Amino acid sequence: MRTRHLGTLEVSEIGMGCMGLSHGYGHIPPETESVAAIRAAHDAGCTFFDTAEAYGPNLDPANRGHNEHIVGKAVAPFRDDVVLATKLHLPTEEVRADGVVATLRHHLVASLARLGTDCVDLYYLHRVNPEVPVEEVADGMGRLIQEGLIRGWGLSQVDVPVIRAAHEVTPVTAVQNIYSMVERGIEAEVLPYCAEQGIGVVPFSPIASGLLSGKVTTATQFETHDDVRSLVPQLRPENLAANRPIVDLLARFAADKGATSAQISLAWMLAKWPHVVPIPGSKRKERILENLGAADVSLTGAELDRLEAALDAVEVHGHRGFDESEGRSFLRGSR
Repeated sequence: MRTRHLGTLEVSEIGMGCMGLSHGYGHIPPETESVAAIRAAHDAGCTFFDTAEAYGPNLDPANRGHNEHIVGKAVAPFRDDVVLATKLHLPTEEVRADGVVATLRHHLVASLARLGTDCVDLYYLHRVNPEVPVEEVADGMGRLIQEGLIRGWGLSQVDVPVIRAAHEVTPVTAVQNIYSMVERGIEAEVLPYCAEQGIGVVPFSPIASGLLSGKVTTATQFETHDDVRSLVPQLRPENLAANRPIVDLLARFAADKGATSAQISLAWMLAKWPHVVPIPGSKRKERILENLGAADVSLTGAELDRLEAALDAVEVHGHRGFDESEGRSFLRGSR
């Protein structure tokens, strides 16, 4: 698979979001299946794996690190050949008691142990805490880089003012925001700014929780157990029906290219932005491999222009938006 750069980190142009192996899509697969899925992704050329300390069944604090443990076990045979990204939350009480740097280090040390490594390649602040100045976080991340505990750092669900304030203290490696054909808010300012500054952009939910695959319909029954799709605005029954023209549009393009709709949705963003590395996620190995197969789907300039024009002509119903912080999210606790 071709590679791209997130700051100075070289990664496969499509990564793997591992959350679904522990949370968010109903009952989780057995650990053996999850480990096999990650290793199959690596065999298919994926060298970038994304997790977080919070990812565990039901996001129960007792299950903290469940996903990191799986990822660490899976990549152990080829750890030096991959880039690992994980994320932390900064609880106000901990920061008040111990300070920013000590809190960062405390969470990082726990993640390192679960991942079975002595260095995290990319360490994100999962959500900005309004009670903790982002400049102090950036300074703390800089210290962790100097100590060799992390290679780079990032922010998630943030706008340009926040990125700029952090970047001026310690250069930001990557920004992980929601981005897809139906969530294009970061195109106006975040993507151009990051391109100018050499900051990578890592879109999560690039297939819109399955909407753009065409496999989620008004007849789909989401699981009642730990399934965030029931909360996604675009997947509400009324919006699924209203967004059908987008799904049909993708299906036509996919048929013309001999690809799947999900692959077209990923190829579209790869063609538009050279500093974008999407991390589609699934709990099913076949879907993971299908998504990685988007790297083999190329769009010509004319095809991209035609797809863009068609997308601009249809209305999207139901938006999440990308500017979220601790305690301010439509989907509380989901990512």
